[in-house]
Amino acid sequence: MNWNNTYLNISSYIPCTKVEGPGKRFSIWVQGCLKRCKGCCNPIELKLIKKNIIPVDSLMAQILQSQKINNIEGITFLGGEPVLQAKGLSYIAENSQKHGLSVMLFTGYTQNELDKYTFLFYKKLKSFSDIIVSGPYDQTKPDNMRNWIGSTNQEIHYLTNRYEPDIAYNNNYRNGIEFYISDEELTVTGFPFNIKLG
Repeated sequence: MNWNNTYLNISSYIPCTKVEGPGKRFSIWVQGCLKRCKGCCNPIELKLIKKNIIPVDSLMAQILQSQKINNIEGITFLGGEPVLQAKGLSYIAENSQKHGLSVMLFTGYTQNELDKYTFLFYKKLKSFSDIIVSGPYDQTKPDNMRNWIGSTNQEIHYLTNRYEPDIAYNNNYRNGIEFYISDEELTVTGFPFNIKLG
């Protein structure tokens, strides 16, 4: 596969966070989603618009830099809807795993929908993922027990042996909120949303 001229439409990213999956992680929020879950915590990432168009090689270089500087454990894809950009993300996932990083993916689609619909490159993205959290966010079913999960209807799929199936309940990984300031944007992650300054 020639990945030249492959880009991702990114809403934002954080080089190192502790609240978007196990350990320290490079987290990427893609732009655009078709689900429109009521009460979505990332409403600005729903619109199917161009936001920050980044070559996958450039983003991969930043991930590797964070691995060196921050000793990150893995990467997390959120949104927006990552499955809609599975081609570019599958490149990131494959190369991250080659460098010893774990891959976690959040998708608003259920496993049945993912099996039913033909999302280009989704199978490749799945093949390089360690954990997939699937299902739409349901604000009437808040999940107060599991780490990182928004609502009780969402399912966690462990695709490799990298993590124990009870990791979502592990008290070593507590839910929390982090603030990250970059240029003129404040990103609040854990319950992620973006606030423009000025």
